[in-house]
Amino acid sequence: MAQAKLGRSEQVTGWAFVAPALVLLGIFMIYPIIWSLWMSFQVGKGMNLSFGGWANIIRLTKDPVFIRALVNTCIFFVVQVPIMIVLALLFAVALNDPKLRFRGLFRTAIFLPCVTSLIAYSTLFKSMFATDGVVNNALIWLHVVSGPIPWLQDPFWAKVLIILAITWRWTGYNMIFYLAALQNIDRSIYEAARIDGIPAWARFTGITIPMLKPVILFTTIISTIGTLQLFDEVNNITIGGPSDATLTLSLYIYNLTFKFMPSFGYSATVSWVIVVIVAILSFLQFLIARDRRPAA
Repeated sequence: MAQAKLGRSEQVTGWAFVAPALVLLGIFMIYPIIWSLWMSFQVGKGMNLSFGGWANIIRLTKDPVFIRALVNTCIFFVVQVPIMIVLALLFAVALNDPKLRFRGLFRTAIFLPCVTSLIAYSTLFKSMFATDGVVNNALIWLHVVSGPIPWLQDPFWAKVLIILAITWRWTGYNMIFYLAALQNIDRSIYEAARIDGIPAWARFTGITIPMLKPVILFTTIISTIGTLQLFDEVNNITIGGPSDATLTLSLYIYNLTFKFMPSFGYSATVSWVIVVIVAILSFLQFLIARDRRPAA
């Protein structure tokens, strides 16, 4: 009986310590999520909202700007995430070589963009890729192009610029996860494979990638979420232009809420589109990456 009473008192003490965090979590996370879901069924301008049922969802299918933002977001996801994951993996494997000199310097240089100021690097990219910027001047001097590339004026090149920017910023972030995982792989496995005459590429595809499978899944999911929520780079470098060529769903939500006539209900609906897409893609990634070995 004494032990039972002691157990209950310990539970009360534990809940007392956890309660403040749970209350804050409920106020600042759970409640806004539930309220945004309810608001996604509201129609009207500003705070003059009323229940509209499926009106916002129907509006989505007829909104050309939303469709353009959705297509742009999907393009960034399909193109940029694989490039970033592959680059991060290759950098990690190269910088994990104990024979490589100045490994620490190279690791710092690749990871450094992750901790740079967003505004500073966005401004720098916008200046470097201007019509008379250093990138165009260098390409012309090297005779790669005959004239300046309209990075900020052409829809295609504006997308390329955004992909370059986010790849430059976040590749090092994923590389750190791969480096940590690689250092936990027993080097005797690679030594045995090398003695057996297995070439480097076969060791990479047959040993490294399977051993890093959980980390690759993790980085792919967080990169997917980050790319589908892409806002900062687009807002600071191209402002969604030219002609909405780089407009993303997150920037469109911002415009609906703060830039255009406020439409809180419709912007909440668009935000839940991101939630649904992230949930579906994460489920598919887990499904693809699951272990398919037959049960013993």
